[in-house]
Amino acid sequence: MVQRMSNWRRVLVPGGTYAFTLVTEGRAPILTSPVGRSILRQVLCDCRRTWPFDIVAVVLLPDHLHTLWRLPTGDCAYPRRIGWIKKEFTKAWLAGGGAEQPVSASRQRHRRRGVLQRKFWEHCIRGEADLCSHLDYIHYNPVKHGYATCARDWPWSSFHRYRQAGVYPEDWGCIALEFGDLSDGCGEPGGFG
Repeated sequence: MVQRMSNWRRVLVPGGTYAFTLVTEGRAPILTSPVGRSILRQVLCDCRRTWPFDIVAVVLLPDHLHTLWRLPTGDCAYPRRIGWIKKEFTKAWLAGGGAEQPVSASRQRHRRRGVLQRKFWEHCIRGEADLCSHLDYIHYNPVKHGYATCARDWPWSSFHRYRQAGVYPEDWGCIALEFGDLSDGCGEPGGFG
């Protein structure tokens, strides 16, 4: 099933596994702040109580979040979940005194705030190789952006859970390794944005 949102198309697969990227407005570095992390954790928990889903993987960076979710059988309502998470995060962030980026008159008319970008990126996982590629991409992201020299050094990542389960070796994703040598993990890191 495909959902149209103006000129935006979303693939809706009931029970699917999806990769998502959410970005702060103006790339403001708010998500890894103690307040940002606390609000996001609470909002995710509240959302999962209302609309269950499994968080397969996640990495939190100062200005964006990458995550993989598995939806329940028969359920493809991830746009509702993402929209609710963004709305509740924004409300709590502003209520807690958090700053927002400048908002244009047009955005004000449409009741948009300057905390999280309006749109989000989504990708429906299409098999084991695609899943491994996205897991690697998510876990390598802090190194890619220069926040850590090894995936293990970034505290806000599901990499630690996967490493403890034996999926990744301790030194996987270290900057000293050549990018193509990361295949000791689930697979090779994806090459997208």
